[in-house]
Amino acid sequence: MLDTAVPISAYPAIVAQVEHSLKKHKLVGYMLGHAGDGNMHVLLPYADPDTYKRAITFNEELVMRALELGGTATGEHGVGLGKIHYMPREHGPALDVMRSIKQTLDPNNILNPGKIFPAQ
Repeated sequence: MLDTAVPISAYPAIVAQVEHSLKKHKLVGYMLGHAGDGNMHVLLPYADPDTYKRAITFNEELVMRALELGGTATGEHGVGLGKIHYMPREHGPALDVMRSIKQTLDPNNILNPGKIFPAQ
């Protein structure tokens, strides 16, 4: 499941992006979300490497559009390995502050190691 979140006023634009990208990449997908808080979830089933590759491109377009709209790469499913490389673009220099807070609270790096911040 892919998820992003945008300001509520931008929700129609993210819905339009999903519809456009599904057609563009010839994918079958299902939109789920809570428009009241700007979350957009997309289910993209795939069964072969080609469809998976198109789904990855779809995700890239969706995330970039969410960021352009003032949203976030991940609404509620966490950063993880799939979204980690978007963090510098979304947060810029604030990422260093976030890293230092995590280091303070998790000095042994046992909580989600390697799944929040990209390598420096």
